[in-house]
Amino acid sequence: MLKKFIQYYKPHKGLLILSLGAAVIGSAITVFIPVITRGLLNDHLPEENMRAISISVAVLFAMVTAASILAYIRVKWGHILGVRMETDMRADIFRHIQKLSFNYFDNVKTGHIMSRISNDLNQIAEIAHHAPEDLLISAIVIIGAFIMMFSFNPVLAGAALIPLIVIVSWGILYGGMMRKGFRRVRRKIADINSSVENSVQGIREVKAFANEPEEIEKFHSVNYSFKTAKERMYGIMSIFFSFMTFLTESYFLVVICVGVFLIKADQLTAGDLVAFILYVHLILKPIQRLVNFSEQLQRGFACFERFIEIMEIEPDIVDCDNPVELRDVQGHIQFEGLSFSYDGKNYVLKDLDLTIPANKTAALVGESGAGKSTIVSLVPRFYEPQNGRITIDGVDIMKLKRKFLRENIGIVQQSAFLFDATIRENIMYGRLDASEEEIIEAARKANILKYIQSLPDGFDTMVGERGVKLSGGQKQRLSIARVFLKDPPIFIFDEATSALDSESEALIQSSLELLSKDRTTIVIAHRLSTVRDADKIIVLKDGRKIEEGSHEELIAQEGQYHSFYTMNVL
Repeated sequence: MLKKFIQYYKPHKGLLILSLGAAVIGSAITVFIPVITRGLLNDHLPEENMRAISISVAVLFAMVTAASILAYIRVKWGHILGVRMETDMRADIFRHIQKLSFNYFDNVKTGHIMSRISNDLNQIAEIAHHAPEDLLISAIVIIGAFIMMFSFNPVLAGAALIPLIVIVSWGILYGGMMRKGFRRVRRKIADINSSVENSVQGIREVKAFANEPEEIEKFHSVNYSFKTAKERMYGIMSIFFSFMTFLTESYFLVVICVGVFLIKADQLTAGDLVAFILYVHLILKPIQRLVNFSEQLQRGFACFERFIEIMEIEPDIVDCDNPVELRDVQGHIQFEGLSFSYDGKNYVLKDLDLTIPANKTAALVGESGAGKSTIVSLVPRFYEPQNGRITIDGVDIMKLKRKFLRENIGIVQQSAFLFDATIRENIMYGRLDASEEEIIEAARKANILKYIQSLPDGFDTMVGERGVKLSGGQKQRLSIARVFLKDPPIFIFDEATSALDSESEALIQSSLELLSKDRTTIVIAHRLSTVRDADKIIVLKDGRKIEEGSHEELIAQEGQYHSFYTMNVL
């Protein structure tokens, strides 16, 4: 894991060298300040050498000034280094998430993903900046200080070394427990994010059913769990820091007490003791830095572990080694012995054989759970079947590049999703390089142009999160406009006319007829008007095809389709 972390420093070597260089030079300057002070007290002051005293004071002032300038460079560019590494990691994880299959998103809460992209990466950025600096500064100051102290008085230096060993041992011993505590807290934060997101996204349902108390109770449960985890973690942290404070405060006492006895025995001068006290002060800073760094390290690496967890997840669906591209997609689709299960146990589709001729419209009909939506999810390879295959123009879709396959399929989802952007940007999602004239024409064909032109801001109107400012029918028509703009040879229409008013349904039906012309169309609908004019109607039950034919043929058979028709299910 450490190697993977270090890789993110490589693109920013210059900033790393600048930051660490400033840290090394600044630390070295700091180590020599007590040496100058010792000479001032032991030699120049007793001799009343004013020239030497003035030079020493001037040198001390210059050293402090230089250390301050270097600290500015270290802090500024060190943090910029952390931010740039965070940006790289966020780009990597977002790019990786875009590659993951639907199966991953079916099983992972959005709030957990958001927590990893935002909160976790903020913590990682801090550790990326502080880890090398803190370790380097601490090492230089502590090692440099003890070299000087041993050169002044080995006995007192040895006495000063004992508390340092105890402090480091305590930090290593207790650090693992803190790491586990921080890991638990990060998980609870992700749970809180997920709970809030669910409640906010479903706020209309919450209020419609007057279930605000239930949502508050759910959040209280998650919030209480977070509180408990954090209190437990702070309990561990308080023991760690309280004993660490005792050890660091005792450091001065050890040096002063031993130093007094050595002065009494004429083995140490007062100037030496002052220098030792200054060094203890210098050593305590990096020790405190290491203590804080230990806490930050545990938190940061817990976050980086979660980051790596996602980065190591491989997508279920990948391109084959030698993918092919069709020069001219006609859209002849065939399902051969297709079986599919979401969990590998309960099969939604069972040994399914279907043929949808090119440039024809096929309507899928069946009860909820019959497998209609699953079929249309398999065509663009959102999922892959356990058995059988799907071909387009005789070529197995497993041999086609996913990008090529999906570029040739237009989809209007059951629940139309709109981005929190303008109407223009949402339509352009069908083809990002479309001209203004093409966008207007797509809106006209989707029967949404008049409505857009009636708005004060026209195509620049913001639709709100998930298109909240638009009606269901308007969202559907904008989704259809995207497909008109994309102009693919294969079109999938997934239950788009469900729960719409008659006017919206009529407008959508009109645009659907235009969109279906001269392209292969697969329609899922509960409305007779949508399926009646289809070239082929396929009736599904429990993942199997039980009937197939035109509207008139299926009515004449007096089977399942006839039952749907007579019961006004269609």
